[in-house]
Amino acid sequence: MKTLIIIILLSITLAVTAQSDELPDSTKRFGIVEGFWMSDLACDLGVGWERIIFDWSQHQPESADDWHTLNVDDRWLKNASRCHREVVAILKNTPQWATDGTAGIGVPRGLDQPIDSPDNVWANFIRKAVDYYASRGVNHFIIWNEPDISEDTYGYEFEGELEDYFMMLKVAYLVANETNPSAQIHLAGTTYWHDVNEGRTPFMERLMDRILEDNDAQANGYYFDTLSLHIYFRTETVAEIVGIMRDLLDSRGMTEQTIWINETNAAPTDDPEWQVIRPVFQLDLDQQASYIVQASALALASGVERIAVYKLFDQNLPAGAESFGITVPSTGQPRPAYYAYRMVVEHFADITSAEWITTDEVSLVQMQVDDNHMMTVLWAREDTPVTIDITTTSDKAYLMDSYGNMTLMRATDDLYTLQLEPAQCNETDGCFIGGNVSILVQPVDTITITQTTPNTITIFES
Repeated sequence: MKTLIIIILLSITLAVTAQSDELPDSTKRFGIVEGFWMSDLACDLGVGWERIIFDWSQHQPESADDWHTLNVDDRWLKNASRCHREVVAILKNTPQWATDGTAGIGVPRGLDQPIDSPDNVWANFIRKAVDYYASRGVNHFIIWNEPDISEDTYGYEFEGELEDYFMMLKVAYLVANETNPSAQIHLAGTTYWHDVNEGRTPFMERLMDRILEDNDAQANGYYFDTLSLHIYFRTETVAEIVGIMRDLLDSRGMTEQTIWINETNAAPTDDPEWQVIRPVFQLDLDQQASYIVQASALALASGVERIAVYKLFDQNLPAGAESFGITVPSTGQPRPAYYAYRMVVEHFADITSAEWITTDEVSLVQMQVDDNHMMTVLWAREDTPVTIDITTTSDKAYLMDSYGNMTLMRATDDLYTLQLEPAQCNETDGCFIGGNVSILVQPVDTITITQTTPNTITIFES
């Protein structure tokens, strides 16, 4: 068992936190949103899964008798399979004929009808989609997108109430499992902050409580297999939000349900090839890369089963529009974040455990790679450079940066000394992304990690 020792050698009180989780199976741990736009680059990334929109209104534009699949091109599915990417479907967009509300965002008609009734149009679509795509290797289905966003907010996608979403979820789970026992149902990804910033109880908390009111929920796996999250820009909110959601599930007996981060990234404003004007979160390309490494490490330390970056490529983006892609919208060339994510996929995919520790100045994720190697992932949290000493387990180690570049290190007095560059901070957003990441790779053994500047603290000992 690892212990945390805090030694205060200066008259300063420091907050130190630790979080540790055994990790689930590493198969297909890292993914990308819509890799099909640039399939060769998606293959080069090496990601194990890909999220694609399966648009209901395009599958069945005029009636329940329609079945058009060109909006999910079979070539996309074949290319994904060729590169060992599992496709995860997000089901959304109500056809006009299927709702009494607004096309696209309207509540499907007939949700209160039996799941085998032709009047339950959502049940019939789910049955057809799950059956058709099972033979094409699609078993994961996300039910809608961001239903927590209110009508007066950009990104509004669902005009129903919580009860409507609960019924859509319940119907989807019952029909999918009846049609394909291998089907997995995922809750819609939510933003969390839209509710919290408005003083509302988070959508997921309200949904969990509604599920528990259903007498048949427990016997039916609470009508979902995975809780989905969308987390952006502020690195350490990854661990914060995942922790809140894990506690939410566990406290309600939903201990078997997993958590995925379906979308994460920090869209740059300062890209020489694609300048963006935005009032908050000013960041450059190296910061985007740092965010992806930091967010991935914290997600693993928080016990997240799968993680996906949003997205590979921003297709048909107007000039100056916000670009989340890890490629340049105008050229399709990889941004630094692409290479950072490729490093994550290569070096983080197979780790067996991860532990997150912080002081006021440093974030550290200690990772077990295998029986022989471990990685220490570190970055400065504030706009102050930090010096770290790590005891040696051999006479040499490798220091890796966010892009996978390695430098051979030789020990001095049985120590490796790392200089962590400060975070880039501003008055509006503070230090929302940590400084450049340093990753020390060395053989497994007992180590001590000490922060020597600006304060002297032993922050990790194993």
